[in-house]
Amino acid sequence: MKQNPIYRRETMVSARSFRLALIPMIFNGILALVALLNLYSTLGQVKLTAEIQYSNFMNLYMFVAVLEFVMVVLLMPALTAGSISGERERRTLELMLTTKMTPADIIFGKLAASLSTMVLLIVSSFPVLAMMFIYGGVTVRDMGLLLLCYMVAALLVGSIGICCSAVFKKTMVATVASYGVLGILVLGTCLANQLVLYLQQWGGDAWLVSAGQNGTAADSGHFLYLLLVNPTTTFFLTMLRMAGQEQGGGLFSRLFGNHSLESIHNTWVAGSIVIQLVMAGVFLWMAVRALERKKR
Repeated sequence: MKQNPIYRRETMVSARSFRLALIPMIFNGILALVALLNLYSTLGQVKLTAEIQYSNFMNLYMFVAVLEFVMVVLLMPALTAGSISGERERRTLELMLTTKMTPADIIFGKLAASLSTMVLLIVSSFPVLAMMFIYGGVTVRDMGLLLLCYMVAALLVGSIGICCSAVFKKTMVATVASYGVLGILVLGTCLANQLVLYLQQWGGDAWLVSAGQNGTAADSGHFLYLLLVNPTTTFFLTMLRMAGQEQGGGLFSRLFGNHSLESIHNTWVAGSIVIQLVMAGVFLWMAVRALERKKR
């Protein structure tokens, strides 16, 4: 099997840098320190009260999982936004386009190199999450579902960064555009639901009321489906499934109205993952088309 030359070059360059070893060491050191301090405080509480608060272990798991997800969402645009525009600024993109490599090879090679760095950080932190196996409550299936959410979010956000890097000439502009698109997906969809919910609660238009459950309960209606493109909502519902729906049902109702959390849980995560993968494919296709026009 022929290896992508861009991916091979990027991985060789990153493997020779000291930063590749330093970043996982610092990140996992912080996570391990937090986990050990949490376990130490729990054991101290056991000595005093002779009671074990298993919720502390679940809170530790939630904290580490949320921290990793925030890292994925915030770091991926920074890793990918300068991949193509940086080559253009160094005046090496034209040389790459004159080789036998296709624009698709360049795009997928750059994306794969960035994803490899992110996967290294995610997988290396799983031993800290695996400490939950000692006390139960989290299964291997839950860990696999969490890893799937990380990978889908990284692929979607990374494809946005690659697309903006291929469309815009400057790295700074591409970075700002990447975070702008990410903000629309994450914050824009949530704000749209909040706006519709607010209009319903304060006597909005009749068509807004009809979007809810026959006007009997305030909710965001069909605008809720905008959250299918939001990777943070997918992660949020995944964590609720692990922690128990009862712990997050009230929070979900306050944010998006009186939707049935049970019906959302059944199909939402799988449907949102499929939609986000399709969106990632569309962004990558746009990036390839932008490079093809440059090559012509």
